[in-house]
Amino acid sequence: MDNRENKTNKTPRSIFYYYGIALLVILIFNLILRPLIFSKREETTTYSEFINAVEVGEVEHVYFTETEIKYTKEINGRIYYFKTGIIDNPALPQLLQDKGVEYAAEIPTKPNIFLSILLNYGIPILIFFIIGRIISRNMKNKMGATGINIRGREVAKVYTPDKDKKTFKDVAGQEEAKESLLEIIDYLNNPLKYQKVGAKCPKGVLLVGPPGTGKTLIAKAVAGEADVPFFSISGSEFVEMFVGRGAAKVRELFEQANKKAPCIVFIDEIDTIGKKRDTGFSTNDEREQTLNQLLTEMDGFEGNKGVVILAATNRPEVLDPALLRPGRFDRQVRMELPDLIGREAILNVHLEKVNKEENIDVNLIARMTAGASGAELANIVNEAALRAVRNETNCVTTKDLEESVEVIIAGAVRKNAILSKEEKKIVAYHEIGHALVAAKQTGTAPVQKITIVPRTSGALGYVMQVDSEEKNLISKEDAKQRLAILCGGRAAEEIVFNSITTGASNDIEKATEIARSMVTRYGMSDEFGMMALQTGGNTYLGHSGESTVSPETARLVDIEVRDMIKEAHKKATEILLENREKMDELAKFLLEKETITGKEFMEILNK
Repeated sequence: MDNRENKTNKTPRSIFYYYGIALLVILIFNLILRPLIFSKREETTTYSEFINAVEVGEVEHVYFTETEIKYTKEINGRIYYFKTGIIDNPALPQLLQDKGVEYAAEIPTKPNIFLSILLNYGIPILIFFIIGRIISRNMKNKMGATGINIRGREVAKVYTPDKDKKTFKDVAGQEEAKESLLEIIDYLNNPLKYQKVGAKCPKGVLLVGPPGTGKTLIAKAVAGEADVPFFSISGSEFVEMFVGRGAAKVRELFEQANKKAPCIVFIDEIDTIGKKRDTGFSTNDEREQTLNQLLTEMDGFEGNKGVVILAATNRPEVLDPALLRPGRFDRQVRMELPDLIGREAILNVHLEKVNKEENIDVNLIARMTAGASGAELANIVNEAALRAVRNETNCVTTKDLEESVEVIIAGAVRKNAILSKEEKKIVAYHEIGHALVAAKQTGTAPVQKITIVPRTSGALGYVMQVDSEEKNLISKEDAKQRLAILCGGRAAEEIVFNSITTGASNDIEKATEIARSMVTRYGMSDEFGMMALQTGGNTYLGHSGESTVSPETARLVDIEVRDMIKEAHKKATEILLENREKMDELAKFLLEKETITGKEFMEILNK
């Protein structure tokens, strides 16, 4: 039998075990704690000290027990308790009477009714109540495997068609994905048409893409277009501390969905529960039970009931193959980052929700935001609206949007940043070095803006380039040109100041990343040719993958990367030396203005 099975099928402890613990606690309380809490603090004295205290009139009360004499004295208005050993002294009662001391055989105490009730009834009841709660919770955990403990509760957020309805009009930039999902909508609206032919609708559709591309939004839009209820739950909500609770949630989710069919069930971040199962001993029993239950439920319900499962992930490579086989998630829909046309459409959707000027250059903003997701574009529009409010204007302008793009890329302006004249000069030459190398190479993206205003991201300046058209492929020549542009800042520092600074740190990182990818991933190295030197990583989350080469080959790769960067640095230096006068003129102009446009830059360069 599997060790994991033994671990989850432990014999439950008898109820007498818990009652035994309760009895032990009560005995300890009554025998040890109770005397410590409720007994008076008494100081032991000698018999002669007791007699002397009586004779001088300090003793007020005396109490005799079988083994000791207890007496009290009032000192500075407070009562103190004392005790001493008992000695056969027939004259003691007469002495006490002569001194006017009250004495008795035992202490006449009036019982505290509240404490008595609390001690005799309250505490035992409280203890047994706690024990009962422990037993009840233990039983609920064990009943979790049968779903009893969550039955009837809503385990997912439910969106009805008349509330928070989304349609395909709210989804822009994902035309291919929308086309792939139209069949699902048609099936939910006209199931008989498919049943007559004997066709079955896909039970599950997996939405795959980077974060922020609108996977949740398009799932809501499918439900809105089909005019059916929409169940939404995150994969992390299935996984709990107690084994069996996640599986119970899966069962309850499908039961509730079947009652409201036709409907759509959307599971976000399904990779949380859908990871490949491990054959080792370090598995997660709760996650695996939840996954197994999900697979069982997807096999169990019939597609003609009108329940369609949509799930989203940005880590498709980690999903269990059993999830992706036909009959479960039959179809995968790719949600890629929007292209130029898609970005324009997304910007227009979000700009409709704000007050804007009439002639906004949406195409320019779309070209400035290459590689941005739908969520990032929505954030840019919102930042522009906030900027308009700060500037006390009534509408969003193109300038607001441009500044918002810069805020997203490089951060907000650091108003309290103070640079010395020498540092400003270095930064100006550094940025002009980038721009000049870019402008003097053919086929590079035009310079849109140059600034030496520090930003909150840590950048002391930057050059913005905007392609006139979308590029889906990068040639070897394009990659080499990018390397030269990245080396332009450091090369300018060396030429003008005969020194280097830390300002090129980010350029060095990017150049190294590009050069290494050229060698290990794209086959653009003369030394290695078309040889894959690293495994593919997660393209949606930006993971570069792992090296698959020997230490010696890795050393040769490092040499090749170094040589590529050296060659790019040499090319950048040559371009700047050939245009030294223009570099000085442009740097001087940038120092005066702090921010210049691409048009101003090109006018001086071509003068």
